[in-house]
Amino acid sequence: MNIIMRELTKTFKALSDSNRIRIIKMLEVRPLCVCEITEVLGLAASTVSRHLSILRDAEFILDKKEGKWVNYYLNDTGGNEFIIQLLPVIKSSLPNEDTVKTDALKVSRVDRNALCGL
Repeated sequence: MNIIMRELTKTFKALSDSNRIRIIKMLEVRPLCVCEITEVLGLAASTVSRHLSILRDAEFILDKKEGKWVNYYLNDTGGNEFIIQLLPVIKSSLPNEDTVKTDALKVSRVDRNALCGL
């Protein structure tokens, strides 16, 4: 299998889970840390970390350590050609989906300082 086929396969596998799509939609609102994403999704931190790893490996998201936090954010700066084409499609998708709207509301209210207690 050539490299382009592998990248395309990795890209679509990353989108094959609804929780990963929810994470992408949440990161449209603002950068988040693992504890904030865990709180919004109601999943175990290890599960969220695995989802983030898959999204990062596919180049949908990037992470950056800022002080005591590792913030995850959308890779709007480039990434592979598939990401450049797909992120705008994802951003314009699901505007009236109840789960996405609820997640966005939770993202606007979640407080990492209260959650992580650091």
